[in-house]
Amino acid sequence: MQQQKMRIPTLEEIFSNWEATGLKKKLIFTLLIIVLFRLGAQIPLFGINNAVFSNLAAGNNIIGFLDMFSGGALGAVSIFALGIGPYITASIIIQLLTAIVPHLEALQKEEGEAGRRKISQYTRISTVFLAMFQGTIFITYLHKLPGSIVSGTNPVLFAIGSIIALTAGAILVMWLAELITERGIGNGGSMLIFVGIIAGIPLYIDRTATLVANNGTMQFALMVMLAFFFAAMVLIVIMQEAIRKVVIVTPKRQVGNKIYGGGSTYIPFKLNPSGVMPIIFAIAILLFPQTILSVLGNANIPIPYIKDAIMFINNNILHTGKIPYYLIYFALIFMLTFFYASIMPNMQPRDIANNLKKSGSSIPGIKPGKPTTEALDKIISKITFIGATGLGIIAMVPSVASGVTGITTLQGIGSTSLIIMVGVALDLVNQIKTHALAQQYEGFLKK
Repeated sequence: MQQQKMRIPTLEEIFSNWEATGLKKKLIFTLLIIVLFRLGAQIPLFGINNAVFSNLAAGNNIIGFLDMFSGGALGAVSIFALGIGPYITASIIIQLLTAIVPHLEALQKEEGEAGRRKISQYTRISTVFLAMFQGTIFITYLHKLPGSIVSGTNPVLFAIGSIIALTAGAILVMWLAELITERGIGNGGSMLIFVGIIAGIPLYIDRTATLVANNGTMQFALMVMLAFFFAAMVLIVIMQEAIRKVVIVTPKRQVGNKIYGGGSTYIPFKLNPSGVMPIIFAIAILLFPQTILSVLGNANIPIPYIKDAIMFINNNILHTGKIPYYLIYFALIFMLTFFYASIMPNMQPRDIANNLKKSGSSIPGIKPGKPTTEALDKIISKITFIGATGLGIIAMVPSVASGVTGITTLQGIGSTSLIIMVGVALDLVNQIKTHALAQQYEGFLKK
């Protein structure tokens, strides 16, 4: 396993990168889109008493988790309350269907750029329907929340207008994300989530400062917790940057008087190709039964044995901070990492082996065809096992740190947030390096 070396750029290199071809315009464009996104997150829906929902969001795990991705827009009940969530959900669904539905798989593998455009169109259409569905659920929930709607507001007109506004807001956020991807720096969806997380950090800092003020023990606990977070960030960088290089060789070919090929290269397999997706899926899977059981626990169930069983599961198995919860959480992340790696196009041993055979390339010491497929399958299984274990450990660090130190005000900056922030930062650095390299080639061509 190898890790790509990173070094801190000099001041001269930073200014050189700023002047790189198109980089300045891309950075300014990205910044303007982010400002527009943050402005939209502050515009509330008409007829909403957002103070009621904000107080509820502060103590609800599900709403708090979703609010993290919207940069506080959900808690403020703004027109961007759904955030980038519908677009990401639609992207994940289409990506999963691509591995199942032959038509979508053919579009991705055989149709080239035209096929990818069709898949993008399917994703956008799915985003609209998901936004309408999520907006309807959200508004229905607000209707049942006492005091959340301003008195005298027509409920029917409020519902229709709010669903339209939320759907339009989600579509606008999707458009902003695609604009960043096409004309700005970085992946648009990840960038908007990154901005949303950063926007919530001052609130976490304020709560933590209030908690540890004038308390030496809590201040020491905070230093311990920050050390945990720093260790988690180091592990995330290693997970994101580490690759397994599989050497492949190409035989020499003589065409006329010239000899081609004969060199060696490698196939890079990332230690964590699935990124943060397994953690997001695992949290979503755990939150669903927690919500259902919480509702059933508060309901008036006439059968005492069933109610006792529900309370036992809520308090001892699915309760955050209990050992069974962490074991289930780790197991879900582990299994989902393997599942997500199995559907990624660049992690398919058979396809890779076939492509190597067609190009006349091979892995040294391994015959083309089935032996290459089996060898690649073993390699991918090993690195996926290491990546899944590492990702599970990283996901535990913030929760364990909160339990050890007793500081719960930083739980919003969990493993998902850390991985997104570090991943986006690394992606930005890599893209800036690409622009700097383009500038060097441009200067070389002008000489």
